[in-house]
Amino acid sequence: MDYLKIGKATELTGHDHKIYRRLEILPGFLSIATLVILVFLSFAEPVWVAYFIIAFDVYWLLLVIYMAIFLITSYIRLKRGLRTDWHARCEELKSQNFSSKDIASDALARGGVVWTDLWQLVILPTAFESLEIIRTSLDALVKDNYPSEKMIVAVAFEARGGEMAKANEAIIRQEFGDKFGHFITTFHPDGITGEIKGKGSNQAWAIREIKTRIIEHEHLDINKILISVFDIDTIIQPGYFFALTYKFLTTTDAYHASYQPVPVYHNNIWNAPFFSRVAASSNTFWQMIMQIRQESLVTYSSHSMTYKALEEIGFWSTTMVSEDSRIFWHCLMHYNGHYRVEPINYTVSMDVTCDQSFWKTIKSLYKQQRRWAWGGENIPYLIFNAKKRWHDKGFDRSKVAGHIFIQIYGFHAWATNALIIAVIGWLPILFGGSRFHSTVLSGNLPAITQNLMNFAMVGLFLSAIISALLLPKRPKKYTVWKNIQMVLEWVFVPVTIIFFGALPCLDAQWHLLRGKYMGFWVTPKARN
Repeated sequence: MDYLKIGKATELTGHDHKIYRRLEILPGFLSIATLVILVFLSFAEPVWVAYFIIAFDVYWLLLVIYMAIFLITSYIRLKRGLRTDWHARCEELKSQNFSSKDIASDALARGGVVWTDLWQLVILPTAFESLEIIRTSLDALVKDNYPSEKMIVAVAFEARGGEMAKANEAIIRQEFGDKFGHFITTFHPDGITGEIKGKGSNQAWAIREIKTRIIEHEHLDINKILISVFDIDTIIQPGYFFALTYKFLTTTDAYHASYQPVPVYHNNIWNAPFFSRVAASSNTFWQMIMQIRQESLVTYSSHSMTYKALEEIGFWSTTMVSEDSRIFWHCLMHYNGHYRVEPINYTVSMDVTCDQSFWKTIKSLYKQQRRWAWGGENIPYLIFNAKKRWHDKGFDRSKVAGHIFIQIYGFHAWATNALIIAVIGWLPILFGGSRFHSTVLSGNLPAITQNLMNFAMVGLFLSAIISALLLPKRPKKYTVWKNIQMVLEWVFVPVTIIFFGALPCLDAQWHLLRGKYMGFWVTPKARN
């Protein structure tokens, strides 16, 4: 059995099933046990919890400072990357004479590949999105300025999209069929046994069609194809493919890497509700921070990689919800830990969650965050496969173990940190009883906590400032007050990270703990 294609415990039998199922329980158990123990000790040993809260607040303050430094560094690099003429940089590489000592990349080492040799393969999976969403993504590809004759663009429809999908396919084929070197549309059949209805299974169907109908038919060199999988609402910044190409041609061991741009949510940011904007911007900042902490960087949403690596692992799993991160973990394990994500200091823009009404948007945002938090399903996958390969020759134990620790810590922090600060911190005062209230600590705890959190607000102010600096040009229908309002909205972060952070993450972990597997939920997209 190919254990690297596992989606959940029910795909295994016997001892393997038992081990994997216990590992699925682990993320939720750790998070829920942490909260339950702290609540219990708030009654039984409030002094212990009070000291823990003070220590945790100090840790949180130091973490905020640490992250703020990374965020500023990432912002500077991003602005520098957006100002760079990557086309010119790619041209410069063509004119350089590389000796064996100068060559940094396998791409250059294998036959002296230059940027004009490279094909850009783009897959845009879509389910029920409108023609407007699909058209704007394709328009952005046309305007990128990468030679259109070296681009393969595939729009991957779901057959369950019905007549609307067929009508959209006919229109975009007419409008964009001659805009690229190759343009292809595919329809992923509904109800294939063993698959989940999701983006990953759609992509897997599309790439096999592309392989047969274009790559093999045209005898294309798979060493010269870069593949980008974009959410259908992704609008690339002009020059993205030159930035990607330059990174590929100048990075060491280029075929054992994925390439991650910075996701921003600017397509409809001026029209979306405030809580959706704050949640989206928070995600952007987290991705920017991860670009500096490269040891923690994982593929997310719209990203790129080499077709060669994708084919060697057998393409995407068809039983996964979190296919955008699983493809990295799959590669990491397939190559015995010798795989990584390279940051691209460039942006791709997507939609802020926005449904047809205020309350529908709240519900949609919660479901979106829960789906993202379902990425915790990769923790049992990593531990299980690491155990299987631990003694294999060449397996990088320290790197894989480091990734496992970071994932466990990250999902635990996502589910618990906000609740510890906002809720658990008050429990010793509320339920500590006369024994606790007679101590000096009981009187000082609120003041100490408040002072530490006030210092930590520097991170909030910094986020608001960078968010304002990253905003696209304000539409004419809005005044400068809209900019001010969007800065002031950051005061709602403490509420947002609980209701659209910790709670959906706990929800996802609780489902995984009980073996109630989630399907792929398509986030509704509305642009007013």
